[in-house]
Amino acid sequence: MRDLVNGVWADCATPVGVDLEDPATGRVLGPALGSSPAAVSSAIAAADELGSWDLPAAHRADILDTIAAAVADAADEIVLLEARATGVPIRQTTPLGMILSGAFALAAAQLRTGLLTSTVTRDDGHEVLVERLPWGPAACLVPWNAPAPMAAHKVANALAAGCPTILKPSEYASPGTERLAVAIDSALRAAGAPTALFQLLQGGASTGAHLVGDARIRAVSFTGGLGGGRAVASACAYDIKPVQLELGGNNPLIVLPDADESVAVRAAADLLTTLNGQWCRALGRLIVPAGREQAITDAVLARIADLRTGDPADPATDYGPLIHSGHRALVERARDGLGGEVHTAKLSGDGNFLAPSLVTGADPARTTEEIFGPVAAVHGYTTVDEAIALANGTRYGLEGYVIGTDEPAALAVARRVRAGEVKVNGSSVMSLHLFTPRPAWGISGHSVEGTAETLLFFTNPRVVGVENGFALHNPS
Repeated sequence: MRDLVNGVWADCATPVGVDLEDPATGRVLGPALGSSPAAVSSAIAAADELGSWDLPAAHRADILDTIAAAVADAADEIVLLEARATGVPIRQTTPLGMILSGAFALAAAQLRTGLLTSTVTRDDGHEVLVERLPWGPAACLVPWNAPAPMAAHKVANALAAGCPTILKPSEYASPGTERLAVAIDSALRAAGAPTALFQLLQGGASTGAHLVGDARIRAVSFTGGLGGGRAVASACAYDIKPVQLELGGNNPLIVLPDADESVAVRAAADLLTTLNGQWCRALGRLIVPAGREQAITDAVLARIADLRTGDPADPATDYGPLIHSGHRALVERARDGLGGEVHTAKLSGDGNFLAPSLVTGADPARTTEEIFGPVAAVHGYTTVDEAIALANGTRYGLEGYVIGTDEPAALAVARRVRAGEVKVNGSSVMSLHLFTPRPAWGISGHSVEGTAETLLFFTNPRVVGVENGFALHNPS
């Protein structure tokens, strides 16, 4: 592991307290190493001294396009590193790799639309200028399940806004993000950008707390677990700094009575196994017509049983291991703690492998939390109102899914689900549209991500104009 502080790459030597593993074999690779407290302090000081990237938006856009090209050249290497570090099959990390360069190209395109500058005209003919300006030094913290694509999205928009940006990946899966950082750094150096404009720090919670808790960091974008999100939000509250949180979900899939069962089964199987079940929009509650719980459960697990397991770096692998034996143990405990009957797919594998499971007969009061693994509860319903109540019966509200043959009726149900995005007859890892927001309700997050929304998050408006008016209390 290496960090990048004010233009200098250096090997990390500070133990994080975690032993890294090869997910495919379970072999211990050695201790995770992070940036020293001195390196963290130096990175923050350099970003604070720079303050902002004082370059016209059009010029920033040109440089973002050069970064996009550099990242595209490194994409094949990055997606392979991601597969090996996370256990996610390369046939999934590869399409997600489109986000790597695409994030920078999209941010450049947003700048060229004039998103950050607008004017309005007063009744007296004077124009009022509205400029969205960078908050200042920004911290971007990303988790381990798809770190490089999330890092690209956050960093591209922070740089587009003009924020000096410090990136910290999870200590469990940093190689792909480090390679991404090398590509970003090389492009910025070629463009003559300030060395403090983009920096990379490594480490665990202590590095993140040091970074987020410093008053000189003026905006924070965090994706991760609920506990980490609460800690980040608390630290940001003290300095009244803007914070963007995406914290996961316990996502419902409602199968309506008229649904094509093969469509419902495919959607449930996909949602249970994408990223090996380790993703924020994974299946949490499979909500089916009463009396069909066992039949649909059996059909979903039979479909999953046809998946090919193996080395995540092998393009033929459909489903791989969990990232770490410690996380696998957490998922198993959560699964066994739901109550009810556990039904497990007939799959086997090496390393930190865990076969997907569906749990029937559990009390809905015990299935409200995110598991972040290939486990979901199955609940039956007798009325659509009951199905919606089950879908909305958790504090999370990130994603929802509805399967039904009558699309208008399914859309009507979807509009009653309390979630940031609700998909009808689909289960893709991608959003419904490139330019729709990616919001969260409840404890799934705070603020809004999206192609435009994340760029706007890293800015704050300044309004300037000629008023030629004075307070009424002093007419003289």
